[in-house]
Amino acid sequence: MNDLLEAALNYVDLGYPVFPCAAGGSNPITPRGFHDASLDPEQIERWWTAHPSANIGLPTAGLVVIDVDGATNTWPGEERAMELAAGPMALTPGGGSHRIFRQPPEKGWRCTQSVLAPQVDTRADGGYIVAPPSRRAEGSYRWVPGMELDVSPDQLPEPPAWLVAQLDGPPPGTPTSPDVATGTGLGNKIPSGQRNATLAKLGGAMRRVGMSQEEIVAALLRANADRCVPALTAREVERIAGSIARYEPDQIAVALAENHWDQMYADSGSDEATRFEDPGPTPPQLLRVPGFINSVIDYTLSSAPYPEPVLAFCGALSLQALLAGRKVRDAADNRTNLYLLGLANSGAGKDYPRKVNQRILLEVGMPECLGNSFASGEGIEDRLFTQPSALFQVDELDGLLLKVTQAKDARHEQVVSILLQMYSSASSVYVMRAKAGKERTVIDQPCLCIFGTAVPKHFYEAISPRLMTNGFLARMLILESQKRGRGREANVGPIPEPILEVARWWAEYQPGHAGNLSTWHPVPQLVDADAAALNGFRAFREYADAEYSRAEDGGDPVSMAIWARAYEKARRLSLIYACSANHSAPQIDLPAVTWACEFVEHQTRRMLFMAGSHASESDFDAKRKRLLEILAKWHAQHGDRWMPFWMINRKLPWSRREHEEVRDTLVAQRLIDFGTHQTGGRPGEVYRLVPTGGAAQ
Repeated sequence: MNDLLEAALNYVDLGYPVFPCAAGGSNPITPRGFHDASLDPEQIERWWTAHPSANIGLPTAGLVVIDVDGATNTWPGEERAMELAAGPMALTPGGGSHRIFRQPPEKGWRCTQSVLAPQVDTRADGGYIVAPPSRRAEGSYRWVPGMELDVSPDQLPEPPAWLVAQLDGPPPGTPTSPDVATGTGLGNKIPSGQRNATLAKLGGAMRRVGMSQEEIVAALLRANADRCVPALTAREVERIAGSIARYEPDQIAVALAENHWDQMYADSGSDEATRFEDPGPTPPQLLRVPGFINSVIDYTLSSAPYPEPVLAFCGALSLQALLAGRKVRDAADNRTNLYLLGLANSGAGKDYPRKVNQRILLEVGMPECLGNSFASGEGIEDRLFTQPSALFQVDELDGLLLKVTQAKDARHEQVVSILLQMYSSASSVYVMRAKAGKERTVIDQPCLCIFGTAVPKHFYEAISPRLMTNGFLARMLILESQKRGRGREANVGPIPEPILEVARWWAEYQPGHAGNLSTWHPVPQLVDADAAALNGFRAFREYADAEYSRAEDGGDPVSMAIWARAYEKARRLSLIYACSANHSAPQIDLPAVTWACEFVEHQTRRMLFMAGSHASESDFDAKRKRLLEILAKWHAQHGDRWMPFWMINRKLPWSRREHEEVRDTLVAQRLIDFGTHQTGGRPGEVYRLVPTGGAAQ
């Protein structure tokens, strides 16, 4: 047993769940990061047997870890430092320290950066630390002798009262010194999370009337000292003023209109709430569903010229959703209609799963259920009126989304609006548009399923906060294929008879009324959930509600829209799982619920990461995210090595001022590092990402 595995097991024995991080680093190597942390010794042994050099990640939910960077950092002063010695203390390879405490009841603190003081971060709910004896290139993490973590979480001390008060933050602003920037008399305190943006706005107002950089620095230093809680460093204030001064006075109005200040100088304290970890690709085990879906996947992969598991899964899942449409329901009256989007590059074989679905539906006499485009909202209505169950297999779905984002044609907005209404009407009726001289008609229990495909780059360019919050993308399941595999000669044989047998069963199954009413107004079969499944549903609903509440408290409408649909998606997917596993006698059991909830949680977190990375409010925000995307790709290939500016400039041929504005924004938000590198000639500028994801270094 190596020392890392032994230490990981010791933490588990004390009651601290752990997970593996990359050897020599702090990035999780599990699919869901610290959410995969485990107290299971067998799981711990499997992880460290496969990755014996993995560092140890320790989630900080229920704890509060004070992360002090730098060996010369004097916070919190000699007198108060003694009070911090009550808890365990680890030394980090960079010369900093971790002080570990238990959160007092009902606190629910989150992670912060430089809120207590410069270079003093906290790790609490939603974060993690790297624990001794983990190693980095510059050295090892180690416990201070006599201050080891050797007690259970409930035996840890709580932080001292003065630290609790600082972690809770200042009370709502109270009148203090005169507002030096506006001359309006008494001003309010500026709390962490608003300091940088507020000072930048004040500086912008001064620059607009022609004040010099030196005058702006002097005024902002005074406002910072009088009003910011805690105050920013003088260097940070000078950097804000320097960035403001690069604007000519007549350019300030444009910057104000485009909201540059909030985008460029948001404190890391506020940024923490909206930064989302990337859960990575969909784990392979979540791309398998027993029974019919697996059979269709296996056939697709065995016969495709370019087998792609994600696209095969999307095709099979959408087919089962259609076949069971209007024929089953769960106790909450959820139905099987799904909106799926598979992202894959050109030439990755996006069309083959669609062809498999076409062949199966043709063989069982259901070709009329297929559609391939959304020409208009009226066309969708007319199609569902004549065929209430339909599967639209739409390529380049990003084109529709982009037209909605650009808002150049109202008819595309109408298409999305009708798709939203169809989705929500699956258990009731959809009221069609009024036609001249005719009464309104309805579509009873429409089952509209979508299997869309798109090129990732085009899709990312199309998404916007508007699309994320109007409910359309929140209702979708979006999966991304990986790098295209090696091609082969197509082996397109006949559809296996077991697949056709199940598909025919669904095609012929008519629950409820006999005669004409069986197709006009069916009464779907109730698929029950057993007791264990109901407990699983309850736990996931509470979890999704808590995430929604957290997003609501943080004023994050995108997260609210996506988490609001998570529980409904899990119910629909568990129903489809049950139909696939046993078509003739489906039942929702614990495996169905477990799979559905894990799948939805991963998809939700991935969608939030995509929204944060790609959905842009403005042109400036898009540039900011483009630079982060380039640095992320560099980091994936080169780790923490610096990326030369000349390479960035080739990819982003912006003006010098644009580069400086975007760079200063990301440096102020502590998302990138910037420096110079001497190569023998003149110094070259270099960039790199700073560690993210809630990990203390």
